[in-house]
Amino acid sequence: MMRQNRLSAITALIGVVTATATTLYAAAPYQKEPVIVTATRTAQTVDSALASVTVISREDIERQQARSIQDLFRGLPGINIANNGGPGKNTSIFMRGTESDHVLVMIDNIKVGSATTGTTAFENIPLEQIERIEIVRGPRSSLYGSEAIGGVIHIFTRKGDGKAGFRPHFSFGGGSYGTLNGSAGFSASYGKGWLNLTASGKGTNGFNACRGKPSPGGAGCFTNEPDRDGYRNVSGSVRAGYRFDNGLDISANFMQSEGRTQFDGSFTNKTETMQQVVGGTAHYSPLKFWRIKVSGGRSRQDSDNFLGSVFSSRFNTTRDTISIQNDFTVNKNNLLTLGMDYWDDQIKSTESFDENSRTNWGAFSQHQTTIGAFDGQLSGRIDSNEQFGTHLTGGIGAGYAITDKIRFTANFGTAFKAPTFNQLYFPNFGNPNLNPEKSRSLEFGVRGNMNWGKWAVNIYETHIDNLIVNVSDSATGFFLPKNVSKARIRGLEAILSTQIKGWQLNGNLTFMDPENRASANNPELAANRGNILPRRARESFRLDADRRFGRYRVGATLLVEGKRFDNTENTRKLDSYVKFDLRAEYALNKNWRLQGRIENLFNERYETASFFNQPGRNFFALLRYQPG
Repeated sequence: MMRQNRLSAITALIGVVTATATTLYAAAPYQKEPVIVTATRTAQTVDSALASVTVISREDIERQQARSIQDLFRGLPGINIANNGGPGKNTSIFMRGTESDHVLVMIDNIKVGSATTGTTAFENIPLEQIERIEIVRGPRSSLYGSEAIGGVIHIFTRKGDGKAGFRPHFSFGGGSYGTLNGSAGFSASYGKGWLNLTASGKGTNGFNACRGKPSPGGAGCFTNEPDRDGYRNVSGSVRAGYRFDNGLDISANFMQSEGRTQFDGSFTNKTETMQQVVGGTAHYSPLKFWRIKVSGGRSRQDSDNFLGSVFSSRFNTTRDTISIQNDFTVNKNNLLTLGMDYWDDQIKSTESFDENSRTNWGAFSQHQTTIGAFDGQLSGRIDSNEQFGTHLTGGIGAGYAITDKIRFTANFGTAFKAPTFNQLYFPNFGNPNLNPEKSRSLEFGVRGNMNWGKWAVNIYETHIDNLIVNVSDSATGFFLPKNVSKARIRGLEAILSTQIKGWQLNGNLTFMDPENRASANNPELAANRGNILPRRARESFRLDADRRFGRYRVGATLLVEGKRFDNTENTRKLDSYVKFDLRAEYALNKNWRLQGRIENLFNERYETASFFNQPGRNFFALLRYQPG
């Protein structure tokens, strides 16, 4: 009852904030709109994009004093997060109610993620290596191929601020749970060349990750290990580029993150991981109207698993990628894009997989046009997969500015997701007869760029067919993945950014109905028809408030997430929760800053995955150096 009262109070607060923002505002000194490339694979401003986009800058990361990807993403429009027990533990991201492996993730133009699980180890991506993140909600298979059913997350490593000369940066801090973080690096820009190098490390003693019990009657991690589960990570990145006199622009990137995670488990309880991305990109314009982009590289995701000190298993996956894109400026109002890409997935494991590699060729096209107040986008793609043959996807978008401040948008797209190697071939689990999951999505939106701030409202509906679920197989007695389910997801996202009496306010509100539409013809699944898909909260709200007072800057984050269920049957409920964080910063001089953060001020106890604990009240302080 107390949680319901708090949710009701927060709902009322949302209405008050929204109403107040239209009356008690001060003109906000908004910065120039950031340029993004992920939504269309071409450069455009956020305001001109037809898709629903969120951009997180380096400044945002440091202002929020975030210490992990999940810190940044919690409460963002359309995003739900499930974490298995704190820093370094398995972290799943659900975008617009789709599955955690329905999100395409890239780092510096290179597709990343595990070919065995189909997901990316977000918990091992260090924030100190990140320059910015572009989040595009909605299907993007018509430009990127498999995996982009829920959307795309594109992470760019640090490039530097573009100022000439040698510019070092440094940070060091510590806090609760025996946590220590540190980073050091520099950016250098001379003439037509630039370079950025950053190294970072973090360590924490952690807390007890799981409150599960051993079987029989077990749950969660199926064991009882009431100990601290720590995490260590060391990472580094290098990014460099040069622009030649003939206009050729080249860049190269490298990032590696190595982590060691302790957790609670009956089969394994320690993992050593390595993520690596290496690649390069070249831009060149042979003719004034023709621009070529070539990019390629390799991503790796390795995992060695142990029970105590005894080795248990190894899963190493590699993805090689190459892409060629041609942008033709037909005239100032029409841009035509033609391109192709190729990737090759390889796995090496102590487990015996029937297949350990597959390739995919894709060709895509896109036309973007502007006619007066109307903007249009039409895209299509054909993929030829070594295992699943030919697959076609398409997308269409439109925008219309009814005034110079208000714009309507509409988007429709299809997408698909190829099954993972685990789903296909894992011993005693895989099903080689699986087909790709398919989706179709429709979205309508309206956004405003007013004198007092910015706002946007989007509604959408997504249907997923051939949804892969684990079903008991009568012939073998094992649970096998099968294409026997469907899902229908409806949602609304509201976004507001404004200033009120010197306070910068950024709010996000999400309502979602991710419904299981399991086939009534399958008795084992029919009982779940109409249930909520697991680990998706139907309501979430986030409000960030920040203000400067001379050398001081203070801020707070309020996060509210509604109840969710942890299983398909909707019998294991995860309660709603309210989390409140405070942060402060003091500028010692133009180069040095002292930051401090109190997370979960009211010591809320909550779970995003059943039986897996989340941090209680904790603090962290950091000293940061960055030339002004």
